[in-house]
Amino acid sequence: MNEIEELKTIVHRLRAKDGCPWDMVQTHSSLKPPVVEEAAEVVCGINILEETGDPENLKEELGDLLLQVMFHAVIAEEEGLFTFQDVARTVSEKMIRRHPHVFAGKVYASEEERHAAYHEIKRAEKEGKEWQEPYLKQAMDEAEALIRVAKKRKGFSED
Repeated sequence: MNEIEELKTIVHRLRAKDGCPWDMVQTHSSLKPPVVEEAAEVVCGINILEETGDPENLKEELGDLLLQVMFHAVIAEEEGLFTFQDVARTVSEKMIRRHPHVFAGKVYASEEERHAAYHEIKRAEKEGKEWQEPYLKQAMDEAEALIRVAKKRKGFSED
């Protein structure tokens, strides 16, 4: 069993009827705060690495963020929506599609042309999904609020 499969097995075990009471009741919505907090802690790990050269915190925090991704994928699988494999496949396909200069031998005349092509590919992917755009601002506002709550809980805020 590889490490990803083991992590998925651990999450399934945590969510099992005889697993952890906290983990088994989590939902996509209830896991919003940990996702935002773990993403911030990855930023902290990057800063520690840049300042000290020590990668240990970044490694740990990336693992915690990966755990959040796996939790959401397992919940989605339980709900019949998609699997972790679907998530990995989707992002792999997207990266291949957006980088024809790497994966398809496409040659661009300049860096500007390559950047323009990347943005055109991305725009084409989003075509027909313009209705999703307002959700991003709402999510950013929600993430800011969740960070404020996390800062207060960890004693970094005077509110």
